[in-house]
Amino acid sequence: MTMPAISADVIEARLKAALTPLHIEVEDDGARHAGHAGAASGGHFNVTIVTGAFAGKTRVARHRLVYDALADAMRNGIHALAIAAYTPEEFNNLPR
Repeated sequence: MTMPAISADVIEARLKAALTPLHIEVEDDGARHAGHAGAASGGHFNVTIVTGAFAGKTRVARHRLVYDALADAMRNGIHALAIAAYTPEEFNNLPR
């Protein structure tokens, strides 16, 4: 059964509304997974998100905030979601 499509723009809008990020990038990685058995159940996305809402939170708690913001899409439209979740300080200290 094919699930409704969800776009990177919809994911970005939902995360912006829920977590007011200072920086966000959402990449649709679906083309790399064409033909993969799970691909029919939804899209594959990579998210990099930077927000003060992650301060003092573990990696698991940060991911839970992202999943909560995308709850219905995680059940219907997203098959795989890779998350890079940073506080502003962590993001500013990443090697470039």
